[in-house]
Amino acid sequence: MATLRRIVFVCALIVCVLLAAVFAYGNPQPIDVDLGFAKLEGVSMAAAFAVAFGCGWLFGLLSAGLALLRNAGEKRRLRKDLRYLETELSALRSAPANNAD
Repeated sequence: MATLRRIVFVCALIVCVLLAAVFAYGNPQPIDVDLGFAKLEGVSMAAAFAVAFGCGWLFGLLSAGLALLRNAGEKRRLRKDLRYLETELSALRSAPANNAD
């Protein structure tokens, strides 16, 4: 199963590289990119697209990583609470019952 996953990943990577090459070949003209705080002149469209795509991917990776860290902390807290409640429950079960007759 892992080898099939690797083969699919490598094929997808090759397809992405080929698509980027076709895009770069089809758009050879340089463009001006205004970032708001700087203006870059004479940047190839393919490079600008690749940088924008990479920045978006990194932002998504960072967002997902922060969400996973938050979930891991919540899971740790819930396990701690569960252990505490289990010990409290076992202590209550082992305590003698009060029979007030």
